Amino acid sequence: MSSENDVTDRLLSEARKKTAKQDSPKMGKVALIVGIIALIISPISILGWIGGAAAVGTGVVATRRPVTAKRGKIAIVLGVVAILIGVFFFTLNLAMS
Repeated sequence: MSSENDVTDRLLSEARKKTAKQDSPKMGKVALIVGIIALIISPISILGWIGGAAAVGTGVVATRRPVTAKRGKIAIVLGVVAILIGVFFFTLNLAMS
């Protein structure tokens, strides 16, 4: 009988750890920080594209978790805006050359 309880306790503790890991707001914070940095560096066209893509990627990952969905969506928007600003400055640079 005690071996069944040991297995049950072990499975229950693993499930609780997995749930706690999924509820962590760290990914949303990381996505938001990457989005803000991407927006700041977006006037440098290539870095803006790379940073924007990273913000969109981390935003998508953060959106899959219910706790960080709002921050993930904000990071996606910031990443897309950073890419658009990077494209604008890249086009402006080509036009001025």
